[in-house]
Amino acid sequence: MQAPIVIVGGGVMGAATACFLARDQGLSAIVIERDPLHAQASSALSASSIRQQFSTPLNVALSQWSIAFLRRLGDELAVPGEPAPQIGLTEAGYLYLASPAGAAAMRAHQALQARAGAQVQLLQPDELEQRFPWLSTEGIALGALGLRGEGWFDGPALHQAFRRKAMACGVRFLQAEAVGFEHDGAGRVQAVRCADGLRIGATHGVLLSAGAWSAPLAAQLGVVLPISGKKRDVFVLDCPAAPLAGCPLVIDPSGFWFRPEGRGFIAGAPPRGEDADFLPLHQIDHAQFDEQLWPLMAARVPAFEALRVRSAWAGYYEMNAFDHNGLAGALPGWRNVFTACGFSGHGMQHAPAVGSAMAALMAGGRSDAPSLEVLSPQRLLDGRRVVEHNVI
Repeated sequence: MQAPIVIVGGGVMGAATACFLARDQGLSAIVIERDPLHAQASSALSASSIRQQFSTPLNVALSQWSIAFLRRLGDELAVPGEPAPQIGLTEAGYLYLASPAGAAAMRAHQALQARAGAQVQLLQPDELEQRFPWLSTEGIALGALGLRGEGWFDGPALHQAFRRKAMACGVRFLQAEAVGFEHDGAGRVQAVRCADGLRIGATHGVLLSAGAWSAPLAAQLGVVLPISGKKRDVFVLDCPAAPLAGCPLVIDPSGFWFRPEGRGFIAGAPPRGEDADFLPLHQIDHAQFDEQLWPLMAARVPAFEALRVRSAWAGYYEMNAFDHNGLAGALPGWRNVFTACGFSGHGMQHAPAVGSAMAALMAGGRSDAPSLEVLSPQRLLDGRRVVEHNVI
């Protein structure tokens, strides 16, 4: 079995790249995924939000390209004979809150975002209270509100829309686990070997997009990727009090965040204690909500005193310990191996732009998505950090 491109990892990044390869670049692909239910995949367990309030210009640009794509998704990923895909895109904005100690950094980031074309408004405490009367501004010196191009959507629906469009364009998705590679000794991988004995030849190239599990694969090719899975708990909440009018996704200086979800809210916070790798996803830290998150949320939004936990889940950030930014491009030392991983919590929102750019890069074609050059994995060897500060 062989294909021009073999993609290891069928999450949203792999599916998006496969879709753009087939649709825009005329290259078919085989996507192999060991977990077809995506039970532990970051794609399926993401909070699925999109923002332009980043600290690096490229991440702002990737969000701008991706939000434009999401707005026209029904046309972009339409499959003849099937209903147009729907992802429930809600552009209600992000609201970052800053303490006095963080106000200078917020102003600097807003200036960078403005130069990149993002519409972000700085709000003083009295302006915050006027706009969001349900919000307590105690300890807040400044807020930054995204006025356009920020919000949330149905991430699993986006993932499935990319899969369906890719398959309609000739991409094959196989359940298999990559365990090794065959190469010619001159920097070209010729095939991917799977645990069940399947050998899949790659006539053009290979993409490693296995999310938090990309590092062991790259290690077999002699490349160290500082990627690991960092567990993040998400709590689904009911609030019997009056709804919060105009509520965006809110990020508190203490690190917790919340946003509307259906008739309630979802919320999360940085983990307590050591942020170890690959903690079990089924072990939700409910005590974190009771002892840490709930008191903080009730202090910031008094109506949240009446919050109740309906359910909870956990997923992995595919965290890049080097600089909290994605690794996207050619794998150092290899002529036809590429990777797209390590996006540290912003992979779902950037998958459309990264998928289009990666497809063009691998095919030697063209895309109007932002260039991924600054995210090249070569920067790991060069010691060139592209630090993203706004990781939540």
